[in-house]
Amino acid sequence: MPYYIYKITLGPTALTKSLQKIEQHETFKEAKQRARGMRAEAAESDASHIKVMFADNELEAEEKLMEKREQPILREWEK
Repeated sequence: MPYYIYKITLGPTALTKSLQKIEQHETFKEAKQRARGMRAEAAESDASHIKVMFADNELEAEEKLMEKREQPILREWEK
């Protein structure tokens, strides 16, 4: 399964995101290095995020990136 690199731009609300597929790699090492390089090159004022997603196809990767995930519950000792 390939690794996809996406640029995620948040919309006017927390539920809306704009996804732009940038690249696709066959190994995690390649995808991770490329994503780190993109993050380092990004301007400070750029509000978008670069994410690597492992999925069977582009549709599954985009579905995973769009799903709303609950915040983890922090225990008292984790604060």
